[in-house]
Amino acid sequence: MALAVAASEDVRGTTSPNPPVGCVVLDAAGEVVGVGATQPPGGPHAEVMALRAAGERARGGTAFVTLEPCAHHGRTPPCTEALISAGVAAVVHAVVDPNPRAAGGADVLRAAGVRVESGLLAREVERGPLRAWLHYARTGQPHVTWKYAATLDGRSAAADGTSKWISSAESRAEVHRVRRQVDAIVAGLGTVLADDPQLTARTPEGVLADRQPLRVVVGEGDLPAGARVLDDSAETLHLRTRDVDEVLAALAGRGVVDVLLEGGPRLAGAFLAAGRVHRVLAYLAPTLLGAGPAALADAGITTIADALRLVVEDVTTSGGDVRISAVPAAPPGSR
Repeated sequence: MALAVAASEDVRGTTSPNPPVGCVVLDAAGEVVGVGATQPPGGPHAEVMALRAAGERARGGTAFVTLEPCAHHGRTPPCTEALISAGVAAVVHAVVDPNPRAAGGADVLRAAGVRVESGLLAREVERGPLRAWLHYARTGQPHVTWKYAATLDGRSAAADGTSKWISSAESRAEVHRVRRQVDAIVAGLGTVLADDPQLTARTPEGVLADRQPLRVVVGEGDLPAGARVLDDSAETLHLRTRDVDEVLAALAGRGVVDVLLEGGPRLAGAFLAAGRVHRVLAYLAPTLLGAGPAALADAGITTIADALRLVVEDVTTSGGDVRISAVPAAPPGSR
């Protein structure tokens, strides 16, 4: 299953609005004979890719899948049909499919005599490559990760406005890898006007990555004609609104599943106040400034009792920085 999770991670960002699923097929002797992952929309699902690689050696074997195999006809036939036709003896999936149109695959497989088990490495899958898609399937809204870099005293820039660079080169390279995997990057108009970011995914050498997310600018004013966010390196969507739910509705209408919220502090505050941040990814540099803009502006919190409490999922180092991944202790929007 860990190998299936890795295959799923490899295609994250290329499958929306479909889930980035990974599948590994073992033969009857327990040897790996096929590895596959979901292809871009309209292409084969992970099970079909793995079964193609396995060929006849799949018969009597076991398929490990990160998501319950689908049982419905969409753009492609049901994966349950492919597994049954291949003659696999058992299917182990990590997470039950929450999409009512596609769910029920486990029951279909059992009815055909296939042994089915569920829950293996479910936590790793739910926190990993399927995190955003599972949220989207359950709520109909994009999953939002607020990413920011700050000093240990919470400053996103110095008093004179300079901010290059607070985080390390390793952290910046990692953020570009994250950008490549999401469907959209969202920034406020104020940040675009002040910093003129390009909002693209690039390699450490500064070359544009092979896949670019949708660039989304939120704000009622006009973008200057020469703004780098308007260049031809990626598509840009300008949403002339300050309503967070209008932003997410517009993105959901375009099939956007995974959103990276990058700038700036007022936009992050608005998303947090609306209860629309589902994960926080913080890069904290071992640096002190003592003055300058804070990483977060007004988030609708006026007393300590209303503070947004987070649960830390992971703490690692990135270059000289500390990277923290955390999620709201209570469901977003419940406080």
